[in-house]
Amino acid sequence: MLEDRVVFVNGEFIPWKHATAHIMSHSFSRGSALFEVLSVHNTSFGPAVFRLDEHVERLSRTAELVDFKLPLSQKELSKAVLDTVQRNAVNTGFIKILAYLPQVAFTIIPPDNPLELSVCVVDPVKDLGGLNISFEKGYTACISKWRKLDPQTVPIEAKVSANYLNGMMANVEAIKRGFDNAIMLDTQGFIAESGTDSVFFVKDGKLMTPSLGTVLKSISRKSILQIADTFGIDSIEERLRPQLVYDADEIFLSSTLMKVMPVRKMEERELPGTPGPVTKKLADSMNEILSGRNDQFRDWLFTLAG
Repeated sequence: MLEDRVVFVNGEFIPWKHATAHIMSHSFSRGSALFEVLSVHNTSFGPAVFRLDEHVERLSRTAELVDFKLPLSQKELSKAVLDTVQRNAVNTGFIKILAYLPQVAFTIIPPDNPLELSVCVVDPVKDLGGLNISFEKGYTACISKWRKLDPQTVPIEAKVSANYLNGMMANVEAIKRGFDNAIMLDTQGFIAESGTDSVFFVKDGKLMTPSLGTVLKSISRKSILQIADTFGIDSIEERLRPQLVYDADEIFLSSTLMKVMPVRKMEERELPGTPGPVTKKLADSMNEILSGRNDQFRDWLFTLAG
């Protein structure tokens, strides 16, 4: 149960119910919280956090982009994450780092105070009753009427709470239309990403994904491309036209939550044989890595013992 969890807050571990901030805090009322979501996996050598160094580095980059300063160094933050996993005895689950301004603020300008920082970890089965998603079933998806945030309006590679209203609107629209997820186009009409996932296509054996610039620098996306390279799968990163959702042989999404999630239906188009062979090969390889059975990518896993 969540009530049994402890949360790392500013160097201390406190009960879950005490990890609070005022409703008029700047980060709550203005959406200025910075965050990262990571995954922890039960490997052959114990619980391990996936690509911890990359996530911590990206949080530091987010802070730079919005002109904030994190209260911990990258080394200190990495230790806080591993300590939180250990204190909660979670073998498989999700971690959220949140850097925020807890001070009450009525103006849009952030208070001239240091950020506070918390780390939470949850077991989705024990704490959330499980997640209603499965690789075998796959997703249904649609093209959203909402466009991805333009990089000339906000730094889209920054993981800041306010930016995620964009993805929330797209996914809420998708659910209202009877789909599981939505794919957004950018403001020029090219394919971007879903609300919280990178999108991949397979056409004639080639892996295709939107190029960086209008999408998040996703760590899961980067991992998929690196794995594909080891198989000799040709990968193309470029601006992709929306017609591809109707022409692709395979489509899948990738995120911290589900590293590879096949799309079985795109708008009214059923994709036969889902998951396709390339999707399944990448998913199987990712599962080997996450279980600790692939020595080639052993350095992607950070154990509690370091």
